[in-house]
Amino acid sequence: MAIIETEAALHEAHRDNHTHRDVNGGWLRPAVFGAMDGLVSNLALMTGVAGGAVSRETIVLTGLAGLAAGAFSMAAGEYTSVASQRELVEAELDVERRELRKHPKDEEAELAALYESRGVEPELAREVARQLSKDPEQALEIHAREELGIDPGDLPSPLVAAVSSFGSFALGALLPVLPYLLGATVLWPALLLALVGLFACGAVVARVTARSWWYSGLRQLALGGAAAGVTYALGSLFGTAVG
Repeated sequence: MAIIETEAALHEAHRDNHTHRDVNGGWLRPAVFGAMDGLVSNLALMTGVAGGAVSRETIVLTGLAGLAAGAFSMAAGEYTSVASQRELVEAELDVERRELRKHPKDEEAELAALYESRGVEPELAREVARQLSKDPEQALEIHAREELGIDPGDLPSPLVAAVSSFGSFALGALLPVLPYLLGATVLWPALLLALVGLFACGAVVARVTARSWWYSGLRQLALGGAAAGVTYALGSLFGTAVG
C-alpha cells in the first residue's frame, strides 16, 4: 500500500513539474505584438509630425489617421495572408483525400512505413496503420499531421485573424492619441503614456519567452523610444527646412 502511495505521489510530482509554456504563444503573442506595432508606429508618426511644430489639431488628426490606416492595413493584410494559407492547406488536403480514396492500400502502406521508420516493429506498424485507416476521415487527419504537419480540424480563421489584428493594432495606436483627446496640448503626456505602454507590452511578451519581464520591458521601451526620438528629430529638421 505504501509503495502504491509513493508511486502516486511521484506521478503527481512529475505531472506538476513537467509542464511547458505555450511555445506558440497562442492568442497572446499576436495580440501583444499587434498592439506593440500600433503603439510604436503611431507614436513615431505623431512625434515626427510634432517635431515640425504643427498645431495640436494637426497632431490629433495625424494620430487618428495613422490609427485608422494602420488598423485597416493590418486587418486586410492578415485576412489575405491567413486566407491564402488556409486555401493552400485545403488544396493539399483535397490531394490527400483523393489519394486515400483512389489508392487506400498504398496510403496504408505509406503510413506503416512511416511508423517503422520511427522504430515501431514492422508487424505492429502494419497493424496500427490498418486499424487507423478504417475511418477515412481519421486516416486523412493522421496523414495530414504526419505528412503536412497540420491539423485539419484546427485551421485558422481569416476573419478572426483580421478582427483581432485590427483591434490589437487600434488599441496600441490609441495610446499616444489619448492624452490629446483628453485635452493635452503638448507632446510629453502622450510620449509618457506611450512609453509606459511599450514597457507593459514588453513585459507581457516575457510570458512567451525565456527573458525576465523587466528586461523585455526595458528593451521594448528603448526601441520604441529610439524610434520616437529619430522621427522627432527628422520632423524638426524637415519642418524647419519646409518652413
